[in-house]
Amino acid sequence: MKENISLKNIELYQKSFESKNKNQVAQNAVMHTGLLASCKNYKSQVSNVHEFSISLDAGDITNQKKSGRCWMFAALNVMKLQVIKSLNLKTIELSQNYPLFWDKLEKSNYFLENIIETTKKEPGSRVISFLVKDPLGDGGQWDMFASLVSKYGVVPKTAMPESEVSSNTKEMDNALTTKLRGFAVELRDASSNGNNLEDLRILKHEMLETIYRMLTISLGEPPKTFTFETRDKDNKFIRLSNITPVDFYNKYVKMDMNDYVSLINAPTKDKPFEKTFTVQYLGNVRGGQPVKYLNLPIEDLKAAAIKQMQSGEVVWFGSDVGQSSERKNGLMALDTYDRESLFSTDFPMTKEQRLDYGESLMTHAMVLTGVNIADNGKPNRWRVENSWGESVGEKGFFVMSDDWFNEFTFQIVVKKEFLTKEQREMFTKEPIVLKPWDPMGSLAL
Repeated sequence: MKENISLKNIELYQKSFESKNKNQVAQNAVMHTGLLASCKNYKSQVSNVHEFSISLDAGDITNQKKSGRCWMFAALNVMKLQVIKSLNLKTIELSQNYPLFWDKLEKSNYFLENIIETTKKEPGSRVISFLVKDPLGDGGQWDMFASLVSKYGVVPKTAMPESEVSSNTKEMDNALTTKLRGFAVELRDASSNGNNLEDLRILKHEMLETIYRMLTISLGEPPKTFTFETRDKDNKFIRLSNITPVDFYNKYVKMDMNDYVSLINAPTKDKPFEKTFTVQYLGNVRGGQPVKYLNLPIEDLKAAAIKQMQSGEVVWFGSDVGQSSERKNGLMALDTYDRESLFSTDFPMTKEQRLDYGESLMTHAMVLTGVNIADNGKPNRWRVENSWGESVGEKGFFVMSDDWFNEFTFQIVVKKEFLTKEQREMFTKEPIVLKPWDPMGSLAL
């Protein structure tokens, strides 16, 4: 066989296609209605109804709009339920603009410190190319959010509302990215000209003053103190006067970030189960909580998530939301679409292979608010709170089949108390450091 495609090869391909009537039917359907619409499987919707044996109140649905802040929205959706309990409220929305501001400032410092530490590396090296590719994108991880709230606290949305820019971050991100790349050039040039570490950090703080100004113009200035006024479920008026964001977090969210751990399911040969991992250059707050995962079989993630929901607390999780999912009805299931029948071929990659070959990784964070336990005692579908507004899914909620959980859920965050004694011991071990470009270094958007 020749290495190139010959005209004879193409003739054989054409004859093979034309020899089966179903290919013409499939072509007509796809060309007129689109690929996924042509192979949508109605039976999947029937078998994945929005009913669950365990279902927790999630409050009002939120909407991240045109921003990659799902990790913040999901974390704040977990925390708002604690505030609702603490203050006996019907609902509350915590400000997503507030942590966005601090995340951008902290990521800028994190990036510039990484540049200072790598001034000896060549501009074309893989590390430098990685660092400058996306210095302060919107995405993030649970541990990065934990670092932000531990340092800056949280505020109600009324204390720092959304701006046009916070809901559509592209233009701001472009301006900040351009500025940071220019700062990287200045720092590396200053290092080449003999400036020491102290000199570089003086220069860095001058740069951060510029970043702070750009953020304040775009997002508004975060409050040092605020007054929160509302009414509780019993119509009792509440006023919290001149409270700081950290005090509000400590008094009304009351979640100790040290109580929570990230569990991942990455069934690849380079990541043994029952080992902990971190990722080089992954983070936002210098001196904050490091990103750390414990890798476990998928059934262990499910067991911990179910225990936490049985206790009355929802679960932050990360998955590859674009795989075999449908927005309109809020469905995530392996049989949502029947591409195999449409194309007369299969797509047989395993979860391990998808990670190794770039087909899948964590892309989006949401919240588990329920699960349906079947007669055999095992889960068969999960209730998911998304942050795309009420117009998608079942008024903003999605249903996830259990087999979809197996294949496309990569991370959950649970309290340590819901791990086994052995798993808690595993988490204390020193983590294996993964390369910056490892798929477990992906950020939820």
